[in-house]
Amino acid sequence: MTQKTAAPLAKVADSEKITINLGFVDLGQIDLLVAEGFYGNRSDFIRTAIRNHIGQHADAVKQVVARKTLVLGLQHFSAADLRAVKAAKQKLRIRVLGLATIAHDVEPELALATIESIDVLGALHASPAVKAALNTRSGKNK
Repeated sequence: MTQKTAAPLAKVADSEKITINLGFVDLGQIDLLVAEGFYGNRSDFIRTAIRNHIGQHADAVKQVVARKTLVLGLQHFSAADLRAVKAAKQKLRIRVLGLATIAHDVEPELALATIESIDVLGALHASPAVKAALNTRSGKNK
């Protein structure tokens, strides 16, 4: 359940920063490919390698997304969205593969009153207070 709001949404980052540890030989081979012009930089190589590997498992990913009824991509919940859910005396089961955002003006009490469960494979952007409140409703803790 999403709806347009009058206030503009904050700009959402289109990526998440991660840290990995690589062996020196692997890192040297990546640097060699970058130096030879195959890739612009280490990050380009790593992104390409990840996309290629995910592509090899594309059918499995599609099957799991369908089986688990995940929203693929971006799902945003505004305070108005959650107030409408509360007024309808309903609860949400949020399941996202990608990015789920909960507006920063959503109070933890409203989130708890309207979100029964939340499972995000990717990233959840919400205020620290909302994340803490919803922590017990995440599939990661089960």
